[in-house]
Amino acid sequence: MTEGATESPEAGATEEVDMLREKIARLEERVRSLDQLAHQDPLLHLPNRRGFLRELKSLIARVTRYGESAAMLFVDIDGLKRINDSYGHKAGDDALVHVATLLSGGIRQSDCVARLGGDEFGILLAHADSESAHETAGRLADLIGRSESSCDGNSLPLGVAIGLTMIGKDDTPDAVIARADTAMYREKSAA
Repeated sequence: MTEGATESPEAGATEEVDMLREKIARLEERVRSLDQLAHQDPLLHLPNRRGFLRELKSLIARVTRYGESAAMLFVDIDGLKRINDSYGHKAGDDALVHVATLLSGGIRQSDCVARLGGDEFGILLAHADSESAHETAGRLADLIGRSESSCDGNSLPLGVAIGLTMIGKDDTPDAVIARADTAMYREKSAA
């Protein structure tokens, strides 16, 4: 612009709209980033408990509305405290990553694995009847039982207890998780 010339109101408004669009885009990206932090486990890059509850609510809604068959598996790693106490938390973290990788690789892409906390995982199996859910639980337990994590050349055998519950019409997330947790403790006691 030459000296003495003034900017037209339209040009100023366009510039301000562009600045506002950029600011909105930055804020939307920040919201996406915060949502990811709130719903994802930072170590395993899986949904955390909050993310799992969101997925479970959605699955319950589909079961209720469309009559889909679905199940939840509650997975508890055996001996993680012993690994942490004997080899340190880095070895425990490595064991968690190893199990998470096996669980994620052992289910369909449409299913969901999440870390519920500590050494506990939740798995949602959509379009799964009782027979296929039991088969999946058994296969995952065998897969993990046959694998080993390692730390500084030490082999760390792993095992899991897996509880299973079917998701019913009009179920609640708390009821589903409680049933699966109870089933997992029954499996642990039977072992």
